Amino acid sequence: MHNTPFQTFRRIAFITGLLFLGSAQAHHVWIEQDSGGTGNAMLYFGEFGGNLRETSPGLLDKFVKPVGRLLGAAGARPLVPTKSAQGFVLPARAAQGESIVAEETAYPSFERKEGGKSTRGIYVPAARLVAGFGAQPPALTLDLVPTGQQTADSVELQAFYEGKPLPKAKVSIVTAAGWSQEHQADAQGKFKVSLPWQGSYVLEIKHTGGPGERSGEKYDSASYVTSLTLMQAQGLVALPAPLSATPNK
Repeated sequence: MHNTPFQTFRRIAFITGLLFLGSAQAHHVWIEQDSGGTGNAMLYFGEFGGNLRETSPGLLDKFVKPVGRLLGAAGARPLVPTKSAQGFVLPARAAQGESIVAEETAYPSFERKEGGKSTRGIYVPAARLVAGFGAQPPALTLDLVPTGQQTADSVELQAFYEGKPLPKAKVSIVTAAGWSQEHQADAQGKFKVSLPWQGSYVLEIKHTGGPGERSGEKYDSASYVTSLTLMQAQGLVALPAPLSATPNK
């Protein structure tokens, strides 16, 4: 997306009004791949905007069996993540027009007690990385994808749940520097985001589903949390990320 001087001025004014929104992210998973075109993609758990990546031994060990796929014109190719001390290596890179998706399918269930009643829930963290802003179909239970519509100042995205547009979904976007912004989708699950800086952006969406059954275990509700990583090559020079946060044990 090429910027004219006027568009750059508009972006600076837009940014100035938003710099103090801050970041209020909770833990989530997201996918990164370096911009140099070498190395595999990585699945991380932590807080992208806080430069926090959980490690093993530590909270990363709560992940039991993440699964991944490379999605492209040739279809879907399964990816078997390999656990490292910092995250999970996904043995692939997304080329232009491709996506990598990952999902934890066996995160331990949990019990809630409310008003003397116990309910069981599951947590389903998932992530997608897209290379480019071309249209992508949904592939995760809860998903965020580009629609293929964009301008010099914005990219249109759409939220889906179980393959259907998710109306009025609430979505947060954050940069590695910690800047964040909230969006709400329209009745078709669509919304637009501005990407003023170069570098990666991570969006996060949440939705509660259920009841259901997983691996023979019944649950009352499912908490879906999905992230989308977008990579912007144009725009203003990215703001510096904060120092790496100390992982939890």
